[in-house]
Amino acid sequence: MDNIDYKILSLLQNNARVTNAEIARQIGMVPSGVLERVRKLEENELIQEYTARLKPEPLNLGLLAFVFVRTSESPGSTCISEELAKFPEIMEVHHVAGEDCYLIKIRLKDNKSLAAFLRKKIGSISAVTFTRTVIVLETIKETSKVKLPEPEE
Repeated sequence: MDNIDYKILSLLQNNARVTNAEIARQIGMVPSGVLERVRKLEENELIQEYTARLKPEPLNLGLLAFVFVRTSESPGSTCISEELAKFPEIMEVHHVAGEDCYLIKIRLKDNKSLAAFLRKKIGSISAVTFTRTVIVLETIKETSKVKLPEPEE
């Protein structure tokens, strides 16, 4: 990784639809060189995917909640995380330290949908012993961008 790679990653994070030609223009390279670097960044899994970020409210997904999940699984087991990750409503699954085992991020229509999801889907996993839910009232910042090191001049 060098400064050029970081500049490419920064441009792609800000707009995944930016063309190789535009990246090349902004960083002073030829498009074929940018294409080669982007392919290497993809091969090395620094670029994991290209996605469109959707606004949830018009899609009737206005409820955002975080759920702490406690399980009876043995330490080091990943069975429950794999089960949780299968639910398309769950956007993120994090294995966490502390009393709880997992923290999940979920988007649904409303409180009633959340209650049904917790009861029917999370409740169907026999090793889940406890959940604690935090409902988001307002989102001030939400991003998938990571802070990259400042390029050296």
